[in-house]
Amino acid sequence: MDYLVHLLASLDGVKYAEEMTTDPTTLPKTARGAATRARIVDAATELVRAHGAANTTIDAVIEASQVSKSQLYHFFADKDDLVLAVIQRQAECVLGTHEELLRKLNLLSGIRRWRDAVVELTRKTNCAGGCPLGSLAAELSETPHTRTALADGFTRWASYFEAAFARMQVRAGVKPSAGLQELSGAMLAALQGGLLLAQTMRSTRPLELALDMAIDHAAARLQLWHRKPARQS
Repeated sequence: MDYLVHLLASLDGVKYAEEMTTDPTTLPKTARGAATRARIVDAATELVRAHGAANTTIDAVIEASQVSKSQLYHFFADKDDLVLAVIQRQAECVLGTHEELLRKLNLLSGIRRWRDAVVELTRKTNCAGGCPLGSLAAELSETPHTRTALADGFTRWASYFEAAFARMQVRAGVKPSAGLQELSGAMLAALQGGLLLAQTMRSTRPLELALDMAIDHAAARLQLWHRKPARQS
């Protein structure tokens, strides 16, 4: 099952982001057209997730989505265009779900619960699959247009950590500190590196160590150790 579906099941009150945002100029003009395009992107996303972008052919997407070649090319100029749509779909799913969770955090204990959920999810899937966005990055980061799309996704993801860290400092009554952007990038790097090593070694231990060290480092940098939340007036 998909990484984000599992993550959602591990976290109460988080809504799964099923909708993806699309440039309005590329949106189909009819409901039927929108459904056809979505079916193509869904099929391509599943195939790329299972086999990689290089091993996913246009013919395989046509067969899986049960559309004609003319229908597919009506919405996508070529395979590269379709792969960009796959990146967008995975990014919206991943980022939508994590934004729903991280935007609520204003305590260090909340980020630790997030850590526990990610580790438990990884354990339940036998450390297989990894992060959908990270898997795409491993394959597609050497091509400029796909690298840009992926980099934008990771930058947005890191910004959710940055906002959460800022709220934690406000809640703790700590003066906002510089370097939150770098700290957030480090947290995301720990997550991605931990997931990759967990997938490779089929053990959650690398993920646990990476996240624990990143969270402890963040707590120290944010001056959150042994502080009680500031009283709300």
